[in-house]
Amino acid sequence: MKVYYCRCSTIEQNEARQIEQAKELNIDKIFIDKASGKNTNREQLKNMLSFVREGDTVYCSDISRIARNTKDLLNITQELDDKGVAFVSLKESIDTNTPQGKFMLTVFGAMAELERESILQRQREGIEIAKANGKYKGRTRIKFDEEAFKEYCKEWREGKRTAVSIMRKFNISSPTFYRRVKELNF
Repeated sequence: MKVYYCRCSTIEQNEARQIEQAKELNIDKIFIDKASGKNTNREQLKNMLSFVREGDTVYCSDISRIARNTKDLLNITQELDDKGVAFVSLKESIDTNTPQGKFMLTVFGAMAELERESILQRQREGIEIAKANGKYKGRTRIKFDEEAFKEYCKEWREGKRTAVSIMRKFNISSPTFYRRVKELNF
């Protein structure tokens, strides 16, 4: 069976190019994730790995779609190999059915990881420069009625409200709630 794994980093990104590629290959089954490739904690990746059987081939547009670091890439392809499943990356022309393909997979995986790490390093450097110039302040702080928040927190401490109900009321996340509680010494 021909299986295609498709991944976009965010919901806003479009997987149309990858889907079109899959159609051209007459793929039998497509798995689509809308999640970062920074780790392997992706629902459809897990489903795809559970689905494939011996003799299947997993295709993807390029290796950065399946993994963004060498360790994850090698672990995924090893899992596929252990099941008797081939892996083909179309952009890099890598086919793990051959020894050369396995070698090139490692090389390109290392290059993809280097690219990701370089992007993150440049981003961190840019943020540090912007901070030094007073142009980067971080995310805008969520604004809400602090007096009402204090009153609700008081009731929470007295057991009259739950933390979750307060989070819903002020439309804030759990980390934001507990950070604000700490800042206000509640």
